[in-house]
Amino acid sequence: MTTTSLYGPVQSDLPRVEEALDSIKDTSFPALAQMLAHVLGAEGKRLRPALALLSGRYQRYDLELLVPLAASVELLHTATLVHDDVLDDAELRRKGATINHLRGNEAAVLLGDYLISHSFHLCSSLDSQFASRVVGQTTNQVCEGELLQIHHRNDLDLDQETYLQIITCKTAVLCASCCLLGATFAGADGACVELLRQYGQCLGTAFQIQDDILDIVGEESTVGKTLGLDMLKGKLTLPIIHFLATAPHEHRALLRSLLKSRDADKVERIRNLILPSPSVEYATWRAKSLISRARAAVAALPDSPSRQVLDTLADFVITRPM
Repeated sequence: MTTTSLYGPVQSDLPRVEEALDSIKDTSFPALAQMLAHVLGAEGKRLRPALALLSGRYQRYDLELLVPLAASVELLHTATLVHDDVLDDAELRRKGATINHLRGNEAAVLLGDYLISHSFHLCSSLDSQFASRVVGQTTNQVCEGELLQIHHRNDLDLDQETYLQIITCKTAVLCASCCLLGATFAGADGACVELLRQYGQCLGTAFQIQDDILDIVGEESTVGKTLGLDMLKGKLTLPIIHFLATAPHEHRALLRSLLKSRDADKVERIRNLILPSPSVEYATWRAKSLISRARAAVAALPDSPSRQVLDTLADFVITRPM
């Protein structure tokens, strides 16, 4: 099962979002047009635009308002991926070469900035400035999360609370904002908007935990991006944090040594150490708990095809292919 088969009532409207994204590629600079086509035409899930559209079906479903919002959040998301790949020296994203690998870090950083600028441009096309404020606040929080993660690189005493703060800012707030924007611009009441925001935040947090699990147990050919980078870059994720807190002393000491080492095979050795432990299972349990909270939030909404899709989509986040 793929995300596109799960989007149900908004699947036929997502091409409108693609048209909005395609219009951004229309530039008089061929080199820029090629880079935009590469990052925006890649095999993305389009999860965030779908969340905005699905949340927009709870009152007045107006595509003239929702399409710019959906395109805006996808541009912001793509910008964060481009910048992440620079920070991580990643070579593979969405089953293709990263822009930093193809064109260098300087071009990639500027391209990410260009995408963020266009995200704000789309928001500014709406009469209300609410979307611009939300996108601005979300961008700040994403940057805060990235800066906090950089600050804690190689921090072998990182606790779960700080880890969750990092991924909430890095990933979850954007999913929450997608739902908040869609519901707000549809004219949904305050209670409905808050339930959808909670759904998006829990979904996004679980999504990132699952991503961090895939960094250890996944296959690059299936996941479609460079794996093992968290371990190489000294970014502690939930399975590693749990292992360092609960494994036998000698295993914890070995993991600490491996995380500090420059051995070429350190990633494989770390995987072999963690996989037999309960730590991946624990991280999966935490992700499933968040998904249960997300499903509880949408269960409180009025029944609709959109609610059913959001409920099913929550399960997909933690069962997607490895």
